[in-house]
Amino acid sequence: MTVALYAGRFDPVTNGHLDVVARAASIFAEVVVGVAASRSAVFTLEERTEMFQEAVRGAGLKNVRFASITGLTVDEARKQGASVIVRGLRAGDFAYEFDMALMNRDMAPDIESVYLMTALEHLFVSGTRIRELASFGRDVSKFVPPGVNDALRKKFQS
Repeated sequence: MTVALYAGRFDPVTNGHLDVVARAASIFAEVVVGVAASRSAVFTLEERTEMFQEAVRGAGLKNVRFASITGLTVDEARKQGASVIVRGLRAGDFAYEFDMALMNRDMAPDIESVYLMTALEHLFVSGTRIRELASFGRDVSKFVPPGVNDALRKKFQS
C-alpha cells in the first residue's frame, strides 16, 4: 500500500490543487494532504484545511486524509508513513521544483518525488494570482472549488 503526501500552503485551495489530489488519489492507495503552517498566509491553517476538506468531499475522494505540517515535508512524509511526495507542476515551476526534489532526495533518499502536471486549464492559476484578483474584488469562482470565492470575498472585505 503506497501512501503519498501532497504538501503545500493551499492559500487558498484552487481547482488545480484539487485536480492534482484527485489524480494522485487514483494512483496511490492513500493520499495525505499536508497543509503547511505559514505566518504569511491570508487564511489560517484551520481555514485552509477546512476549505480543502470540503473540496475533497465534494469530489467524492475517499482515500484522502489531512495533516498539518509545521516542519520539513520529508519529515512529515515519514511521520505519515508516506514513501512518495506528490507535487503539482505548472509552467515555470521546473527550476524551483528541481532544486527541492534534489534537496529532498539528499535528506530522504527513501522517499520518491512524483510530479503531476496540472490540467491545461489550470496551468496559469496560482494561489498568489487568485489572492491578488480577489483583493481587487474580482470573482475567481471559476478557478477555485465552491465556497472558496465567498471565503476570499469575506476575507478581503474586512
